[in-house]
Amino acid sequence: MQRSNLLSVVEEMEATQSTYAVEVGGLKRDLPLFEVAPGVRIAVLNVLGDTALVQAAATGLATRLAELDYEVLVTAEAKSIPLVHALSVATGRPYVVLRKSYKPYMGDALSATTHSITTGDEQTLYLDAKDRDLVAGARIVLVDDVISSGSTLEAMRKIMDHAGSIIAGEAAIFTEGERGNWQDVIALGHLPVFDDSDPG
Repeated sequence: MQRSNLLSVVEEMEATQSTYAVEVGGLKRDLPLFEVAPGVRIAVLNVLGDTALVQAAATGLATRLAELDYEVLVTAEAKSIPLVHALSVATGRPYVVLRKSYKPYMGDALSATTHSITTGDEQTLYLDAKDRDLVAGARIVLVDDVISSGSTLEAMRKIMDHAGSIIAGEAAIFTEGERGNWQDVIALGHLPVFDDSDPG
């Protein structure tokens, strides 16, 4: 397929794809809706490469986290890495990334398994041995871009519990789904789940 034809196909797909409008720190984005089950769609936030949105989200979350007593930020690989890095710069706290694959240099790593709503697969998170001393006994904040089913959050909690960390708070750019499930999460907004079978 020639480049001009490919571009027109992509533009047509973008024009017909349903989106959900959000705003973070004055920045507006249209999030594409992605089907995760028959008739059920979620708004997909991908902050990778969106420096302006990452900075706006980090600034907003840093302000909200100022009320908490904590020492370390912890996130899971991979989309939340730019967020936790920007948040680390904004707050002056170090951060740890839980990895999705084990490498020999990670030594005696701790692990926990999660089920991803976006991929539909089980994923294992690993805490590198070098980071265990940083989080052991420390007050930490768990960070994610979007907290939806809570499975990644639960895996992060399990690893931090094994490491002897104290969870001082949980933060995300958005929560998603049943709002009542995430009352204790510090978030900048909430995303609904779109169920085509729901008449409401």
